[in-house]
Amino acid sequence: MNTLYNKRIILGICGSIAAYKSAELTRGLRKLGADVSIVMTHSATKFITPLTLQALSGKPVHTELMDAEAEAAMGHIALARWADLILIAPASADFIARLSSGRTNDLLSAVCLASKAPLAIAPAMNQAMWHHAATQDNINILTQRDAIMLGPDDGSQACGDVGPGRMLDPEALIASCQTFFKTGLLSGKRVLITAGPTREPIDPVRYISNRSSGKMGFAIAEAAAAAGAEVTLISGPVQQATPDRVKRLDVETANEMHQLAMEQSAACDIFIATAAVADYRPGLQSVHKIKKQSDELHLKLVRTHDILASIAALPGAPFTVGFAAETDHLLDYARTKMASKKLDMIVANPVGPTMGFDQDDNTLDILWAGGHIHYEQSSKKVLATKLIKIIAERINANDTIKNTGRKTR
Repeated sequence: MNTLYNKRIILGICGSIAAYKSAELTRGLRKLGADVSIVMTHSATKFITPLTLQALSGKPVHTELMDAEAEAAMGHIALARWADLILIAPASADFIARLSSGRTNDLLSAVCLASKAPLAIAPAMNQAMWHHAATQDNINILTQRDAIMLGPDDGSQACGDVGPGRMLDPEALIASCQTFFKTGLLSGKRVLITAGPTREPIDPVRYISNRSSGKMGFAIAEAAAAAGAEVTLISGPVQQATPDRVKRLDVETANEMHQLAMEQSAACDIFIATAAVADYRPGLQSVHKIKKQSDELHLKLVRTHDILASIAALPGAPFTVGFAAETDHLLDYARTKMASKKLDMIVANPVGPTMGFDQDDNTLDILWAGGHIHYEQSSKKVLATKLIKIIAERINANDTIKNTGRKTR
């Protein structure tokens, strides 16, 4: 199974004739869903242009340690923290020597020293340079520091020599890169999540809303991304930071959330509806602030669109997970909601002064056809991870789920 999906890989390119292979390597990594950022040494740019690699990677290519614009935000540190893996291919004898001595006089070596990500090195050099004792000493130093050597390969070289020193072919390097990562439970799946409250305007300064903080939905988005999924999060107005590797789309009203969710659902395999969407909205929104003129104010409320039911009813609908937040008869209401809306799974949680909305902890009951599991009070982040695991298990166990994760109805 593909383990590179949604992984962040820095591809470091050094000055070597083998640098031409980096174009195919970049293309292959991106084809498997990896996010590739390229860092080149100055000598590498003599063999292949940054413009070529920018076109293939879809990102600006980094070459300068003393880039005034980047360094204002500590560019090499940001790159180092961004990476899940650093792959140096090709790695010249000179770069290996500088890296083994801990020098940081160029961007690529600075990124390597500043990162905690695994470091893989694909040597490329003349066979005599590879055999030289200095090179072998440098290789030993780097392997003792947990760097992984990929190659070199043995064969004819550009200079006419024959022997070890050729950079491994891109296919072999890509296969090796996949071994660095465990397969995510939702690797390759596209997950759409709604979170937070909605606000239904009464007039320009007032609205109807609820106590939802979005904490559970954001925790689920973070857990799904950690499981290898491509995550889109549609959020109502909340004060939560966007989880890493999650695409966030902000809305305010139930109608806005419904419209965006319907648009995004066509490209998702799993839909998780954690948002506390308003069931009713004012039938008319006053253009001007309503003045305090009488003892009573009567508002006519109309039903909003049922986002969860709408997506569950789509032809070829995604695996659909609903939430039921109740103050009483929790499991009865949850089972009724799951059946009436034809959901694949429902997550029931109690709400009250110390549970549910705007709390860091919760308890969950997860129900599906023929199954039920209860989780005692724990942090929402812990519960989110457990929920994602159950969803992955149910998808794998469901005979109606095809390779894309979509239902046949």
